Amino acid sequence: MDYRQLGRTDLKVSSICLGSMTWGEQNSASEAHAQLERAKAFGVNFLDTAEMYPVPPRAETYGATEQIIGDYFRQRGDRADWILASKIAGPGNGIGYIRGGQLKHNREHIVAALDASLKRLHTDWIDLYQLHWPERPTNFFGQLGYRHQDSDFTALEDTLEALDEQVKAGKIRHIGLSNETPWGTMRFLQLAEQRGWPRSVSIQNPYNLLNRSFEVGLAEITIREQCGLLAYSPLAFGMLSGKYENGAHPANARISLFSRFTRYTNPESAAACSAYVALAREHGLDPAQMALAFVSAQPFVTSNIIGATSLEQLEIDLTSSELKLSEEVLAGIEAIHKAQPNPAP
Repeated sequence: MDYRQLGRTDLKVSSICLGSMTWGEQNSASEAHAQLERAKAFGVNFLDTAEMYPVPPRAETYGATEQIIGDYFRQRGDRADWILASKIAGPGNGIGYIRGGQLKHNREHIVAALDASLKRLHTDWIDLYQLHWPERPTNFFGQLGYRHQDSDFTALEDTLEALDEQVKAGKIRHIGLSNETPWGTMRFLQLAEQRGWPRSVSIQNPYNLLNRSFEVGLAEITIREQCGLLAYSPLAFGMLSGKYENGAHPANARISLFSRFTRYTNPESAAACSAYVALAREHGLDPAQMALAFVSAQPFVTSNIIGATSLEQLEIDLTSSELKLSEEVLAGIEAIHKAQPNPAP
């Protein structure tokens, strides 16, 4: 397993991060614990969750994923072996059941969300605390273009000051962004340097063969500012594994179960997926491993957040870290990308 520096911190995180958003919905607690054990044995030391999980979010399951992780820590006693990341939810996304539905990234909400997460996780600290998505309206969750909307949102200064207080209190070690834009990322970094507040050490955004829009405005920032990408959805909800080819809808697969997940299922994405799957098979590669290896190899990626609903899937994902793609395969990927660029932003 490769280990990479998290921002400008002294933490080294595994190049594969174990995602958890299916735990408590598609996965039981025992299945989640088995995934944690296998990932740890493979060398993974980085675990990502969120107060909103599992996904799709429902009032009945709110916080279940963190609770499952907390129970694991309590039973195994190995909390210190993990670099733990979680997130505070923002407004919208159909989650009116969290803190009365009036979600903000202000002091009141940060304290409430963080304290509740710490309790569920059975821990005294979170290593990386992230803003799950911006409070302000901007282009994230599948929106490629930016259309300006005037609205009131918590000043970024107030958000950083509140996070600084929690760092000083010892509840969090470092902060990160998620689903953020180039403007938001640079503004947070600028304010941190000007005021001596915590500096974002990472940005968790989508990145996969169907959505490489991160390369346009954020890749340079992450490298020059040492605020690396934690890439989520590296398999585009499993589309890049090939299991949905030819209109297949495997039982218990995420896109089969939940109609709300349409980001990667448009005709352009399906066509690009078929091309990537065919390329992998032409070279004797597992399509999922090719897609994951591509993400992990990017110089702006700190860690690749994998997700699995079975130990068999997890094994494929984990061993992708041992795959180095040939120049011929990389050329094939670029040819497909040029012909069908970013069909699922």
